[in-house]
Amino acid sequence: MIISVKMPKKKLYLKVWKILVGRVTLYLLDSDIPENLEEYRGITSRLYGGDQEMRIQQEIVLGIGGVTLLNSLGLNPTVYHMNEGHSSFLVLELIKDIMAEKKVSFNIAKDIVTAKTVFTTHTPVPAGNDIFPISLVETYFKDYWKDLGISKGEFLSLGMKPKEENRTTFNMGILALKIAGKKNGVSKLHGAVSRELFGDVWPDIAPNEAPITYVTNGIHTCTWLAPNLKELYNKYLTPYWQDKIYLNETWEKINNIPDEELWNNHQLRKQKLLKLVNDNTTNRLRNSGMHYNQIKEITSKLNPNALTIGFARRFATYKRATLIFKDLERITQILNDESRPVQLIFAGKAHPKDIEGQNLIKRIHEISMMPQFKGKIFLLEGYEMSIARHLISGVDVWLNNPRRPMEASGTSGEKASVNGVINFSILDGWWAEGYNQKNGWAIGTNAEYYSYEEQDKADSESIYNILENKIIPTYYNKENGISKEWIKLMKNSIISTGGNYSTARMLVDYTNKLYIPLCNITNDYFNNLELVTEYDRIKEDLYSNWEDIEITQNNNLDNIMLDAGKNIEVSCNVKLPNISVENIEAQVYYGKILDNGTLENISIIPMKLTKSDDDKKIYTYNAKIELKTGGNYGYTFRVMPKHKMLLDSSNLNLVKWITN
Repeated sequence: MIISVKMPKKKLYLKVWKILVGRVTLYLLDSDIPENLEEYRGITSRLYGGDQEMRIQQEIVLGIGGVTLLNSLGLNPTVYHMNEGHSSFLVLELIKDIMAEKKVSFNIAKDIVTAKTVFTTHTPVPAGNDIFPISLVETYFKDYWKDLGISKGEFLSLGMKPKEENRTTFNMGILALKIAGKKNGVSKLHGAVSRELFGDVWPDIAPNEAPITYVTNGIHTCTWLAPNLKELYNKYLTPYWQDKIYLNETWEKINNIPDEELWNNHQLRKQKLLKLVNDNTTNRLRNSGMHYNQIKEITSKLNPNALTIGFARRFATYKRATLIFKDLERITQILNDESRPVQLIFAGKAHPKDIEGQNLIKRIHEISMMPQFKGKIFLLEGYEMSIARHLISGVDVWLNNPRRPMEASGTSGEKASVNGVINFSILDGWWAEGYNQKNGWAIGTNAEYYSYEEQDKADSESIYNILENKIIPTYYNKENGISKEWIKLMKNSIISTGGNYSTARMLVDYTNKLYIPLCNITNDYFNNLELVTEYDRIKEDLYSNWEDIEITQNNNLDNIMLDAGKNIEVSCNVKLPNISVENIEAQVYYGKILDNGTLENISIIPMKLTKSDDDKKIYTYNAKIELKTGGNYGYTFRVMPKHKMLLDSSNLNLVKWITN
């Protein structure tokens, strides 16, 4: 099959490859065919390395070409899931197709597409979103806005923040956020960071209320579980446990495994890892011209009984691969205690264009060659999946020290924990919710710092202190060759993370939190054009009349001092212009007042309509505020839009606060 998409110079033809991955069908689009211009043939050849024009071409292939392919195959998904903004152009193609098929306006088609799309952001860094110059977007979409029945300005604004002053770029993440009905980050903390990062997309809503939820990433357990441990789990867990990976109770039987058996299996993994480290190091140093005797001096110090710490990931600068070396004198003392030996193993790659990341690798190599660290620090070359499998199951401790909160989720620690390797990590990404004080160690605190240097100093101090006072003493507190306390940590790690951080659980969450709500609302409402048209009219009424809503309070106190367990009733009146009372929700917004006048522990509860005056369009609402803790509280009232076809009240960027 060959499909085509429109490009400025000539139509681009794409050959379709169909690959069966187990029971899943994967389709790939290939531009390297004779029908194309020479400059177009390389569009699909590599993911990284091209300029911005190559990037927008690739994203047109992915988004617009992807929708075209599904149409050509006769596939009509109920839900489209965009991971990152790379495929965001698909929402425009869906809108265009629906407009042509159903003969409806842009706004109505957009509402239908909203009910069919999920957008997942995977990065907490603004630069992680593809941003194109307006001139480039104009070149590739110069006739597209006509097909959508909107102006050039309206089209370009789809990729811009509503109140953005410097309107010179088009942001693919913003395009997806504005149209997708469901939006999520990939951990609880990342969801909160994303709401702050993208809060400007809904400028009238408080950033922490932006309609972005979260589904924490998980790992495909049986891909990353060491074979000998899989056999051990088959022996001691419930029969067919692999069919129930996402259930926490599945993992509780880990406690049935005898300590010696778990430890012996771990030691077998460790010995396999150290053989790999020996071979990899020997080859790397031999290729660099080092003499055999010098290499042997280094590799002979590999010790299967030493506490072994692993660090392997992309060498992006925010992951701070060299943080443990911030105080070389301190780490020298830690690594050279002959009675309690410690060895470090590093692996990973940097992006071809990331010079700073490449310099981190170079720095680790230089440190590993210092006399005091030879045979204590190992850097593996050619990092790939096989090396990763050996590392995440063969080390004793998994080190992860990104600059909080820049780790969206991270999954290497999840892979380690299911193998009984204990996490030693910054409270970022998945570990911020996975750490329970009994299943590993947390580096640093949740404090915010004035500078990177201050943060690095505090976190490195935490690494050294925890190593010296907790990790090393616990590991070496052995009887008959085993530390009971260490085994308990291993078991707690497996039990607490095995189900919660699996792909199986992740898919259950995506299905229940995102896919099914979209399927239901599409099937119940958005397949009916009359209902969508009416919904679109109601939204127009809300936008046109929202500012004229008036809220007044009824004999309430401005703030209150109450004991825990007490509650009060509050009331307000809402005067509506040309808006139906059915399409608003009155809410009381309250929290504890701090010394600086701000609120913390904010709660938002819907109010109950208790009195209606339809002639004057005045409606009275009541609510009961229940206080779990005592103190000084403040509260206020507001109105939010409400409709059975509205997936999230914040999506419309409408909120009306009491003004008096």
